[in-house]
Amino acid sequence: MLNSPAEGAGSRPPLVTRPLLLRFVSIIGASTSFYLLLSVVPLYAEDAAGGHGAAAGLATGALMLATVAGELATPRLVARFGYRFALVAGLVLLGAPAFALSASGSAPWIAAVCVLRGLGFAFTVVAGGALSASLIPAERRGEGLALVGIVTGVPSVVALPLGVWLVSHVGYGPVFAAGAVAALAAVASIPGLPDRERDAGTARARPAATTDGARREEAMDGVRREEAMDGARREEAAAGDRPPGVVDGFRSPALSRPALVFGVTALAAGILVTFLPLAVPRASAGVVATALFAQTAAATAARWVAGRQGDRHGQARLLVPGLLAAAGGTLLTALTHSPVAVVIGVTLFGIGFGITQNATLTLMYARVPASGYGTVSALWNFAFDAGMGVGAVGFGILAARTGYPAAFALTAALMLTALVPARRDRRTAGAAA
Repeated sequence: MLNSPAEGAGSRPPLVTRPLLLRFVSIIGASTSFYLLLSVVPLYAEDAAGGHGAAAGLATGALMLATVAGELATPRLVARFGYRFALVAGLVLLGAPAFALSASGSAPWIAAVCVLRGLGFAFTVVAGGALSASLIPAERRGEGLALVGIVTGVPSVVALPLGVWLVSHVGYGPVFAAGAVAALAAVASIPGLPDRERDAGTARARPAATTDGARREEAMDGVRREEAMDGARREEAAAGDRPPGVVDGFRSPALSRPALVFGVTALAAGILVTFLPLAVPRASAGVVATALFAQTAAATAARWVAGRQGDRHGQARLLVPGLLAAAGGTLLTALTHSPVAVVIGVTLFGIGFGITQNATLTLMYARVPASGYGTVSALWNFAFDAGMGVGAVGFGILAARTGYPAAFALTAALMLTALVPARRDRRTAGAAA
């Protein structure tokens, strides 16, 4: 079943509504809490373990793998209790346990806290992602998701390098507390949000100002190209008037191919945020903060450009360039003793990561009915967090045997294997258009 915009209308629906603005509050709170501690907790674990990098990988791995488990369960949670319950539960679990991090430096304690925070993060991103998609007009989906990405990305641009910087100036305890407060404060915005998909559809329906007919048709043409999918798969998704489940999503190439491409780029993202502070000489701490800032800033900007260009010219054609940029940046980062190479490499990775983030998510939402938004959110975030978790754990084991430069180079080579599903998805989308 396709989500086609109504034809013949002479207006372009508004992108930003009051419910979406309220949703931005919870996005900012969750994103700030998550990214502020994302590189800090691995550093804390490594220091507590006496400098063993495996402890850092375990902390990130526990966070991301718990997130993956939570993401698979969140669609059922939302179906039973609604968006608001899932978001409140997620923000509380993401924030409150952070207060307890400084109570002990033992690996099991840190991992247990990371598991709770991972579950909370899962609830916020899956329930929140589906709600955000429901609040965005289909005609402007790529642009709208890019805007959501910017709102998510701006806190990460600030919080990811800020967390590393603050630790060296004020210590771990205040940073942990700040991460907790950021998530808990956002709970106040949840009562104003729609609780069910049908409520979200009503909330986004607002009168829109008229625009030029040719411009409208151009936008609709771009949407039609990206919403096109194989007829048999479309009928399968619509069969029985039943919303597609997570298992259905894994079985559908229309959803699994973009998810796989994004998962491979997320694998490198998990490696960079966890091991860049360890791979670069400690005397170059400023280089790490600069590189992490550049990566998140580049990813945020790239999401916006990808959203606008994809709506007009097709999202599927962005997958290969995005993947190549991400792999190239990861390879360049292997020159860990060159500050210039590290900053440029991480920035290039950020550009590729931002492109694949927006293109894959937009493609997947366009290929399901509105009732399947929860499934898409779960599957996409599964790819995101499973990639980050597997990347962090696997890279820690690999780097212990090869060293960081060789491990980064091997990661870049592994990423290129995703060119196969990326090219296949582009050919399939082009044939269906």
